[in-house]
Amino acid sequence: MTSAATVAPTTEVPAGYVQDRNGNLIPKDRVKPLDRERDKVVRKLIKDAKAVNEVIAEFKDKAMAAVADFGEHSAQAYGAKIGGQKGNITLFTFDGAFKIELAVNENRAFDERLQVAKSLIDECIHEWMKGSNKNIQALVQDAFKVDKQGKVSVERILGLRRLNIEDERWDRAMDAISDSIQITGSKRYIRVYQRDDASGEYNRISLDAASV
Repeated sequence: MTSAATVAPTTEVPAGYVQDRNGNLIPKDRVKPLDRERDKVVRKLIKDAKAVNEVIAEFKDKAMAAVADFGEHSAQAYGAKIGGQKGNITLFTFDGAFKIELAVNENRAFDERLQVAKSLIDECIHEWMKGSNKNIQALVQDAFKVDKQGKVSVERILGLRRLNIEDERWDRAMDAISDSIQITGSKRYIRVYQRDDASGEYNRISLDAASV
């Protein structure tokens, strides 16, 4: 009986054999019919999925370019020019039944000045512990909590700036927080919506298979 052989994943599979997940060459007549049928079903669906993925990717690229170009065209009608990466543009149909959004989400992080802010805030908290600012202490401590990746929440940190606190050290800490914000990257999204005539709300037309 022919035994299985092991080949590198990039090696061409010879006729009469199939390759298993460990890179072993298995004679086709040793593969159970059910396993062959399962393999055929998965490969067919993967082929279809890749085709759909290509269509969606092509639509996204075309839609982003079209919306950005129209935003520039609209600006030119007023003698203006949109600079930089185009985003955060919303277009409506004339009857308001549909809208398309080109959105830019920025990835933000803090540099070393966040630790400066934390030090100043700690000074405030240490002094406040003698007073009655328990709620503010809790807010501050929660803002600086880290997640499983050891990162703080940008939203919670920036939320501290909304607190109305009269303390010179606190003001300096808030300045340090503002100055420490760094844009580490950005990603553009295209979103399409259809209006519900009954509620007047716009429902998103999903381009994600999991949401359809």
